[in-house]
Amino acid sequence: MGRKRKGRCVKRNKQINVGEKNEFVNAPHSFVLHRGLPGEHIVELTKDFRRIMEPFTASSLKARKKNAIKDFVSVASVLHVTHMCIFTKTELGMYLKICKLPRGPTLSFKIHSFSLARDVVSMLKKQLVYEEAFKTSPLLVLNNFSGEGMQLKLIASTFQNMFPTINLTTVNLSTIRRCLCLNYNKTAKTIDVRHYAIKVIPVGLSRGVKKIAQAKIPNLSKCQDISEFLTKPTMSESEAEDDETSHVTLAQKLSSRGNHADSKSAIRLYELGPRITLQLIKVENGLLDGEILFHEFIHKTEEEKLAIKKKREAKKKLKEKRKKQQEENKKRKETQKMEHKEKSLKGIKKKRENDMLLEKIAKESLEKTEDAQIDDDDDDAQYYREEVGEEPDKDLFQRTKIGTKRPHKYVSRYKSKKAKFDKS
Repeated sequence: MGRKRKGRCVKRNKQINVGEKNEFVNAPHSFVLHRGLPGEHIVELTKDFRRIMEPFTASSLKARKKNAIKDFVSVASVLHVTHMCIFTKTELGMYLKICKLPRGPTLSFKIHSFSLARDVVSMLKKQLVYEEAFKTSPLLVLNNFSGEGMQLKLIASTFQNMFPTINLTTVNLSTIRRCLCLNYNKTAKTIDVRHYAIKVIPVGLSRGVKKIAQAKIPNLSKCQDISEFLTKPTMSESEAEDDETSHVTLAQKLSSRGNHADSKSAIRLYELGPRITLQLIKVENGLLDGEILFHEFIHKTEEEKLAIKKKREAKKKLKEKRKKQQEENKKRKETQKMEHKEKSLKGIKKKRENDMLLEKIAKESLEKTEDAQIDDDDDDAQYYREEVGEEPDKDLFQRTKIGTKRPHKYVSRYKSKKAKFDKS
């Protein structure tokens, strides 16, 4: 037999039979799901938000109605999941809850408006959507989050911890292909979420040189020579349209053509969607159930806060008491089960011993009866000798033993009837 060759799928997948890398394990992972009233828009918005969180998210997560939040929390540690984003829909509107696993805090946002990714891309004149951009995590940009209030710092730190950190000294600029921008509006107290694809275009090249540098086939039908095509005075579209503020000097070479180290390039952003406008409503200390640290609309006095705290502590103690009682009942049932099992085993053992004893007694009684029959036969033969003076026949006083077959000379006293035939 020859050696079995590997298939195409095994050759292409470099991660097979290889342990998880530290970068993958340490990176923050997320669950994105939806709850509440059904609807087409909330399902599509959930899928679009998963595209933002890729690649460190469960892209094909199927959350059913019967699945509780505890089910996702129980498997979160195994899958290295650190955050959970829940879209909910009620009769009043749509909400987004961002939870830090496993113990909180929980941030609740109200969704004032949103636009799906398909609608955003369809409105653009120039579109740039490619799958390579979603193989690396996006670059997070925060704006106007330096104001007063602990809630702003909490929002900023929460969103920063949802994406892997970037080391400026060792980062590869070719891997930064997407950008997530969060802008805080102080007057309306809302957060604008925008998602872009990043494209770097070389600057300072004529249109002809730029086409050749980007491996495009030029149209030389109107030119006498290739030098005429290269020395055209017309500038590239990128230089004519882009602002000088978007020009940067590259620190390293990029994978795209024409972008070399220490050369000038322009950065363009192409929106991918979705667009979401959020407003922070509530901050809870625990995981979807805990002390309310901040609320935008409801303000409670110190006495009300103290009463709520006491009520929560009493509820917690009652829960611990019930849990302890449940564990005791479980142990008691297990001990009863073991005792019942031991009793049943003892009963089976005792029954077997009794059966063996009865079998032994029956065997001894059978042996005694056989011995008694043999003695009776001997006495009858001796009596016949004394009275008649002759030896008895061999089969005169012989009896069949109990449990033995009849002798071969035995003839039944019942005669079999012969079949009658009609002579006529």
